[in-house]
Order: sequence, then C-alpha cells, then structure tokens
Amino acid sequence: MYYRMKVAGLERDLPICPVNEKLYIAGFVIFGDQELTVACARELLQRAPEYDYIITAEAKGIPLAHEMARQHGDKKYILARKGPKLYMRDIFSVTVNSITTAKEQKLYLDGADAALMQGKRILLVDDVISTGESLKALEALVEKAGGIICGRMAILAEGDAQEREDLVYLEKLPLFNPDGSVME
Repeated sequence: MYYRMKVAGLERDLPICPVNEKLYIAGFVIFGDQELTVACARELLQRAPEYDYIITAEAKGIPLAHEMARQHGDKKYILARKGPKLYMRDIFSVTVNSITTAKEQKLYLDGADAALMQGKRILLVDDVISTGESLKALEALVEKAGGIICGRMAILAEGDAQEREDLVYLEKLPLFNPDGSVME
C-alpha cells in the first residue's frame, strides 16, 4: 500500500507502514532524494523567520537542515545527536518519545554548540512532525542552552501537529487505518 502525495511541486509514493494494530503511517524519507530535499528546503526558506542557527534532531532532519543552511548561506547548523560522541564536551541531554521509534530515546547537544546558541535566534527544523515529542526535546535543548526559539518548521505535519499554530509546514500527511484508508 502506498499514499501518493505532492510536496514542493514533486510527487512521491509513500509506503504505508504499521505503527500498531490500529494505526498506520505513510513513511516519508528524504534520505537519498536530493531533488525532494532541495525543493523542500527552498520552499521552507521562503517561509522561514530570520534566524541565526538551524537545529535538527538526528537523523532524518539532517539532509533538510543541511540543505536549508546551504541555500541560506549559513556556515553552520546544529545537530542534536541520539548518542554522545567522544568529541563532545559539556553535553546537554533530554529524553524523547517518538512515534517512529519503539523506545524512549535521548537527544544530546555538544556544549560548544550550546554556547553558540546563547542569546541567538534558533530555528527548529525536522522532516515530519507528528506527536511533537522530538520537537519538544529540541525546544528543551535550545532553552537549556539559552537560545531563543524563533520558529518551528517541518516538511510535513501529521495527525495533531496539523492543528499547531506555531508550526510552519508544507503539507499535511494523514494517518491511516490498517486497510490503507485515510483515518478520519
């Protein structure tokens, strides 16, 4: 089963995948899809507020944040990691529960990146916002670092995220029943 959608002027067939017995989602993955990543970054930047740094969570938001930063001429974007790395110092961490991940996760921020965010306008970016848990974790990291959240952006909003007035997104992504029909 697939769900066909148009985003940033491009059509894609998204596989419909089970989350549990009653809830299915359309899998939207920009990894490897350079054409889609470039087009979505361009569309989001047209709607973006003024910012100093973009931050995203590992992993699916990375290509989008990278391309948005590249198109905007930014020298750096910030990445919240799923695990601490040896080179990271003075690490900040928060806990996150995501619809696409079966277990609780943590996000980690390098202290040097946190220092860069102090008093700066930070734009939160992700590929899909659904429950908003990943976004909440990013918000917590930015606030801990003393950054000022100036916007929240995603390519797609799924489920309740579609009703958020603080989120800028390109398209709505429906939730699905087990038979592949759109959930009402």
